Amino acid sequence: MKTERTTHRVIKTLAPTDRGAITWAQRYGEALVCVRHRTDGKGKVRHTTVELLVQSTPIKPRTVKIVQIRIEPHERPLQTMVQTAGGVWDGKTRLWRLPSRVATILNLRSRVVRT
Repeated sequence: MKTERTTHRVIKTLAPTDRGAITWAQRYGEALVCVRHRTDGKGKVRHTTVELLVQSTPIKPRTVKIVQIRIEPHERPLQTMVQTAGGVWDGKTRLWRLPSRVATILNLRSRVVRT
């Protein structure tokens, strides 16, 4: 049976413990995430699909690279923006410290001081 999947619409999603999903839960066990009922593009045929958990792996958190940004004392609005975004003033180096990703988002890469 060949169907065009792009036009299917989900009409109901069931948890493995819901009525209507018990049979599928017995069949697939702990791997069953949910059961979905979909209709074809014309609404004439109902398809039952199951979502199965096939692999679980731990996520390694990314290391956050901290950069130092030079902002002149008279640039108060920019200092406020950096501070609001999580930047921290380092009085020893007289530079702002913030995550590299944030510096990129704020378009401050040209102000990064290489140490």
